[in-house]
Amino acid sequence: MLKCASVYTLEMDSPELALEGIKAQLKEKITLLEHTAGIVMCHPEYVASGVLKYVCEHLPFDLAGVTTASQAVNDGMGELMLTIFVMTSDDVRFVTGVTESVAEGIDGPVTSALQRAVGGAGGAAGGAAPGAKPELAIIFPPFLFGPAGDEYVDVVERNLPGAAIFGTLATDDSATFSDCETIYNGMNYTSSMAFMLCYGEIHPRFMIAALPPDPAILYRGEITRASGTRIYEINHMNVYDYYNSLDFIDVTQEEKSMTLFTPLMVDLKKRSDYDGVPVVRGHISFAEDGAAIYTGEVDEGSTFVFSVCNYETILSTATQTIEGINDLEGINGVLLFPCIVRRMALFGVDPLGELQAAKDIIRPDVPYMMGYSGGEICPTSIRGGVPTNRFHNYSLVILVI
Repeated sequence: MLKCASVYTLEMDSPELALEGIKAQLKEKITLLEHTAGIVMCHPEYVASGVLKYVCEHLPFDLAGVTTASQAVNDGMGELMLTIFVMTSDDVRFVTGVTESVAEGIDGPVTSALQRAVGGAGGAAGGAAPGAKPELAIIFPPFLFGPAGDEYVDVVERNLPGAAIFGTLATDDSATFSDCETIYNGMNYTSSMAFMLCYGEIHPRFMIAALPPDPAILYRGEITRASGTRIYEINHMNVYDYYNSLDFIDVTQEEKSMTLFTPLMVDLKKRSDYDGVPVVRGHISFAEDGAAIYTGEVDEGSTFVFSVCNYETILSTATQTIEGINDLEGINGVLLFPCIVRRMALFGVDPLGELQAAKDIIRPDVPYMMGYSGGEICPTSIRGGVPTNRFHNYSLVILVI
């Protein structure tokens, strides 16, 4: 049996009052069982004020998470918040940890931390036999300019074969993303990945709200030359010339990119684990070598259509997907991580609109946490018990447990 609860505080000045309020909510909502862990999200001001560290140090369970911008739980919604999603069970065990800095490379630090965590779990994980493997890995990578989110997924998948991978990169509400932090037991990190491994009968289910194709361009383009997160040619045309040829997109050398809200929906058909589900990639700038740089890996030979990222598409895709939660049975709790660019698209109209949609739709008896993401991680499908783990942009990803 797994039980969940979501709690929060708006208190930023007094760590003692913040802790008192959170403990009162926990006492009212949940009785902690043998194994307990929590996910924490907060505005960066809670890191700076010391409230985050104090609260985490005085709770009797491990906490992993990230900074975020706007967020919501059952009883509260806003920007300047600290929220905690608690999971407790006699059957499911949670193993948490944090890596060394990944600024100089992801593989080594992530592999070392995961191997230590798996080795430490041993046969005690949920009463499993020695060699037990986690069913679910919830990961919180840092927001760094350079490595693609796909790299974290690849390394975690290599170390935890068969595990479903869900999570979010850190983000904030600054114009330069300069205050993004990952969190582990009250400590904040700019370049380390925090994580939680879940062992036992947790039965995760996943949903993704991506963006619809742009009706202005209905044909498919082909990525004819690419490497990592960079596209050099589309339809055998220089990528800059290709973008410049599209009347509805304004691209100039001076501004580098005006394409933030016109992302690509990429069909990763060249991958061995291709499951027919496309992923969204956003264009962030042009490099000095003429390449267009994207927010995730783009495979040479893949096809794409343009997506639409605006107020209407954000709310319609979120509403339709969140409504599907209420059709499920056996729900203990829900985590929702929408892309920070979706929040940007709501500015000037209703910046809390997506959070409000979740509050209006999810049943009051279902504990949930929702916080904006610097990059979303979620399986696109599970076939034969094997998840197709993917890194996403511009999407709302949902974990139902």
